[in-house]
Amino acid sequence: MTAALEHRGPDDEHYFSDNRVSLGFRRLSIIDLDGGRQPISNEAGDVVLVCNGEIYNSRKLRSELISTGHEFRTNSDVEVILHLYEDHGEKCVEFLRGMFAFAIWDARQMQLLLGRDHMGQKPLYYYQDEHNFLFASEIQALLASELIDRQLDTNALWHYLSLRFMPDQYSLLKNVKKLPAATTLLLKNGNSSLRRYWQPFFLDKFGFGERDATDALDECLRESVRMHLLSDVPVGSFISSGIDSTTIATMMARETPAPIDVFSIGVSESDYDELPMAQVAAEAAGMNFHSKRVTPRIADLLPTMVHHLGEPADAYGVGVYLVSRLAADHVKVVLCGDGGDESFGGYDRYLGQSLVDLYCSLPAILRHHVLPAIIRRIPESFRYKSIAQRLSWMQTMSQHTGAERYARALGFLRFMPEEKEQLFSSRAMNALDDADSIARMQTFFDADNTNELTDRMLFTDLMTRVSDHNLVMTDRMSMACSLEVRSPFVDPKVIEFAARLPTNMKIRRRQLKYLLRKVAARYIPAELVNLPKQGFGFPVGRWMRSDLRKLVIGRLANSRFVDAGIFRADYLQRIVQEHMSGKRDHSYRLWLLLSLEIWHDIYLEEQPVDTVISHTRDLVQA
Repeated sequence: MTAALEHRGPDDEHYFSDNRVSLGFRRLSIIDLDGGRQPISNEAGDVVLVCNGEIYNSRKLRSELISTGHEFRTNSDVEVILHLYEDHGEKCVEFLRGMFAFAIWDARQMQLLLGRDHMGQKPLYYYQDEHNFLFASEIQALLASELIDRQLDTNALWHYLSLRFMPDQYSLLKNVKKLPAATTLLLKNGNSSLRRYWQPFFLDKFGFGERDATDALDECLRESVRMHLLSDVPVGSFISSGIDSTTIATMMARETPAPIDVFSIGVSESDYDELPMAQVAAEAAGMNFHSKRVTPRIADLLPTMVHHLGEPADAYGVGVYLVSRLAADHVKVVLCGDGGDESFGGYDRYLGQSLVDLYCSLPAILRHHVLPAIIRRIPESFRYKSIAQRLSWMQTMSQHTGAERYARALGFLRFMPEEKEQLFSSRAMNALDDADSIARMQTFFDADNTNELTDRMLFTDLMTRVSDHNLVMTDRMSMACSLEVRSPFVDPKVIEFAARLPTNMKIRRRQLKYLLRKVAARYIPAELVNLPKQGFGFPVGRWMRSDLRKLVIGRLANSRFVDAGIFRADYLQRIVQEHMSGKRDHSYRLWLLLSLEIWHDIYLEEQPVDTVISHTRDLVQA
């Protein structure tokens, strides 16, 4: 099982066993390089810890614990968890600021405690039957135990195709569950129980003015960046044309005496390329800028990505993987800008909800008959946020309200419920016992810790898309390259601060991330502060009609999911034909479906990754 995780920890391995439990650990050495070997036990040797991650407030916690009589065996940051557990039990997680997934075996009470960080930066999966309880950072390690049957969970598949992430405790394999973010699991006497220990609160708003708010946010972010620099090895940063990663990198550069290494990738298509402006930001702050342009010849990356993810790969993950591979040639640790949009209001859809309300004020005959016919005739340009996509989004959203509208807004370029009904066979749909994907979003959208539309959207995104998609992609794609990525924006103190900001400090009139831009203007070149949001994407829609055309057509014409009676062949072929003819941009849907086929090869058929790569290359070159 630990051999399956060698990429996450190539520097060391070690084990612990007694008559009830076995623990294994792979190490990426970042703090206490010589002495921080795990598993770590307490002074008496009857409580044992393994932990993947970093505890950024460990120095303060260590000092407090020593003052109360605890003895430390290492200089490792994670050892504080062990001694906090001795004092506070399951509530030890409530003292931590960091990213972590840990397990504590307590031989005194014969119980196992699992814990995961506030936003789910570090992964943790588990499996339980009447004989065994297994847990690991990635699914392939669980499968390496050879104690789990490889069966598709069609409920998880149904949700994934709309949401682009695995909600709740789901994975694509039956009975393999993920521990949710900000949650502990206690296993005792064969029974497991879950406890959620944190979520942000949006109702207690700050009362200070704009200048004081800007100063306070500036200090909050700088403190987070300083804490995220905890390391005994050099730390670099990702950088793009966006203000999130650029502000983090520049704050970091000011905290570091020597020039820092920053990393960015781009493409030849100018409307997607972020390299020129990323270089402007890097040079302005005296950073060492490392960059690379990628080409459409990325098809052989897909099997590697899917293997490490344990689920279908998102096109967003390609960028994270490639920039991580670039960075891993120079450093072991980087900072990034994940989470800035979802805390401070950075997506067009946050503004789009009010625009949809205006659209809904038009006469019904226009909205239901005249305008849809006009929109359908607008040609698809396959550009980022094309006019055709924007207008089609507006028209579709106008038919819904509240949580359902927002859930559909998030899944617009994937599969709407009615589209999944065309994709899935009648037999597969009849077998579903959890078919309400929108309910996965509604739980958070309608929560009682928010009372305003913008905050409802932000809270929903933080608890779903960030935890179950963005941070999943970042962790798996970076750790596939043995690189650790840290995200100062998803520090719980930063999220709690942002939650208390009035919404007009996040979005004012038509300006997204209003207050964050005020802070960014103190650090980055003026021409970057108000650049339109680009997004970390690639022109996969165009690539699928050119370099990747044969791959898409070949794999979906011989779909494993059609053969299994889950998908309908006629619907698959229809969306392929519509995309290839230029009638409609189905690139996001096709990417998900293509990734699913590769996932099936690796995780259900147990084909070696190299075999799948070879097959994929053959189709591209056919």
